[in-house]
Amino acid sequence: MTDRVMVFAPAPILTVTIEQHHDAPDLHVHPGGQGVWQARMISALGVPVTLCVALGGEPGLLVGALLGEEGYDVRAVSRRAATGWYVHDRRDGERDTVAEHPGEPLERHDLDELHNVALTEGLRSSVAVLSGPHGPSVVDPALYERLAADLTANGVRVVADLSGDYLSAVLEGGVAFVKVSHEELIDDGLAGDDSVDSLLAAGRKLLERGVEAVLISRAGDAALALYDGHECEVHPPPLRVNEHRGAGDSMTAGVASVLARGGSMEEALRTGSAAGALNVTRHGLGTGRGEAVRELMSRVRIEPR
Repeated sequence: MTDRVMVFAPAPILTVTIEQHHDAPDLHVHPGGQGVWQARMISALGVPVTLCVALGGEPGLLVGALLGEEGYDVRAVSRRAATGWYVHDRRDGERDTVAEHPGEPLERHDLDELHNVALTEGLRSSVAVLSGPHGPSVVDPALYERLAADLTANGVRVVADLSGDYLSAVLEGGVAFVKVSHEELIDDGLAGDDSVDSLLAAGRKLLERGVEAVLISRAGDAALALYDGHECEVHPPPLRVNEHRGAGDSMTAGVASVLARGGSMEEALRTGSAAGALNVTRHGLGTGRGEAVRELMSRVRIEPR
């Protein structure tokens, strides 16, 4: 086991975005999905990372080729059904969906192969990040429970950035750190409303399920953290928002990068908050320079509740 991170991203997607550059349209084609964005930020923070994915069809071929340019290790399982994709038009400054498809559900053989690959890479790592698929119908939550249980039983710290049935699955399997948004807690029925008291109560319920630490993101408000008997607000440095999407994924990546090398929870929260804040200043999801994240860390305020 080494100070590296395995990111489990069973169903990444191909992202195609049309933007306006001066007087001409500009086309951007990238690999996407929560796990891809998380792996990108972890790598930017200087921690070795391996991304485990399943790819298929023409979109999968493109995603595989693009992942080869990301600068981190990739273990890909071939699947028969095509990888998901989306086409977005941002020429007027807003993100309009032209067309999208989440991909077909992974078959039993695909799930078994992906479990074995992720388990192998997870056992070689000190931290495993379990990220969700772009479409909830693509991956059976039972795969998450099995993988979380196997990794936890073998001493790997599992970090989950999940909600709904996927969060329930990893709670059954075993998870050390949970990052979840306040909207997801409300949607899952764990929190009655978006008040701090209600959200902290939901966080305590997760701790009662065996989780070591919980981080609740709250869009533009300070995040809430619960760990080692502490309950606190995590205030990011004030930065102007350019693209709000991906901040939560960068936050999770920042936390995982610190936990992988044995850092403290306070350092993990500062790094996660700084990484999330930096991400909103950029168009690319999961992007940002590690040196900028480290500079912003001292400007993160952690205040007890």
